[in-house]
Amino acid sequence: MQRRIAHLDMDAFYASVELLRYPELRGLPVVIGGRHQEQIQSEDAHDFPRLRDYVGRGVVTTATYEARAFGVHSGMGVMKAARLTPEAILLPPDFEQYRQYSRRFKRAVADIAPTIEDRGIDEIYIDLTDVQGDTAELAQRIKDHVRQATELSCSIGIAPSKLLAKLASELQKPDGLTVLSLADVPTQIWPLPARAINGIGPKASAKLEALGIRTIGDLAHADPAMLVATFGQHYGAWLTDAAHGRDDRQVVTVREPKSMSCETTFEQDLHPRHDRAALSQILLELCQRVSNALTRKGYLGKTIGVKLRYEDFRTVTRDITLAQSTADAETIRNAARTCLKRVALDRKLRLLGVRVSSLTRSMQISNNRGS
Repeated sequence: MQRRIAHLDMDAFYASVELLRYPELRGLPVVIGGRHQEQIQSEDAHDFPRLRDYVGRGVVTTATYEARAFGVHSGMGVMKAARLTPEAILLPPDFEQYRQYSRRFKRAVADIAPTIEDRGIDEIYIDLTDVQGDTAELAQRIKDHVRQATELSCSIGIAPSKLLAKLASELQKPDGLTVLSLADVPTQIWPLPARAINGIGPKASAKLEALGIRTIGDLAHADPAMLVATFGQHYGAWLTDAAHGRDDRQVVTVREPKSMSCETTFEQDLHPRHDRAALSQILLELCQRVSNALTRKGYLGKTIGVKLRYEDFRTVTRDITLAQSTADAETIRNAARTCLKRVALDRKLRLLGVRVSSLTRSMQISNNRGS
């Protein structure tokens, strides 16, 4: 039996949740992100904060499709977004609310198809191979069930592989439903830019461009030996397979994290010597947040690392491996300080981050699961 793998992606998820709270903003360019001192109080669209008035280093978390039409996208600096659409409304993110809606839509999907791979707060893979029903009708049932549970729309792509399903889910956004077979790859997938494939990042995309490979079709027709010679055996062979839609990865229902981290970009550059007190407090808070995440999810970590970005955007990382795994905030902070001693602290910083890796399950969680 041919596999039926679905990729479900909530449409402009954070922004859509906010529009449930502020329905008067529907149809307007709205950006979620930045750093806000207080929550929105007004119910009058004319009184909402505008991008033009924002000052700071915040980034765009997401945006409505009306804002995206101006070129605004996730990860963009809010100040840059303000230059593209200064009259757009700016709302603060409410991650607790987004997590609640995330749990709702995933429960709704599980009612119909329980084999789910969680890929984040707003997207999942679903194995529909053994679920009874016509493929398109089944996808529509899932979409309807999600809407009933959340009042939000989603886009679904269904294909024989995870790679194709993810590409398919983007083809008819928002509120899309696309079913692809391998026979559809030349007509619907090959015209897309090569960077549309999940796993082809900016550096690989630029290298492909230099080779004259711009579309997935170009990649499919490229000499496999040339790709291996250029990108290495593993990645070069994967590029050929990906361009043809070949992907044997299974839907993984349980996935262990490799690391947990927290980082923050400062509103203004901070100097390690002149702003030592402020940086010490930020480091303490980051270590506490990572510690809380480890404890909440039942993990210990053995390798502690720091990430610094200087004012010139150069980024450095350092890490240290402890004798014993930990989730203790003070132990993490002491290790992070040791890492910082191996970094040049003679220039202003714009970002600081703390990361804990080499994770293992804590005994308490493991014992509870076994009881």
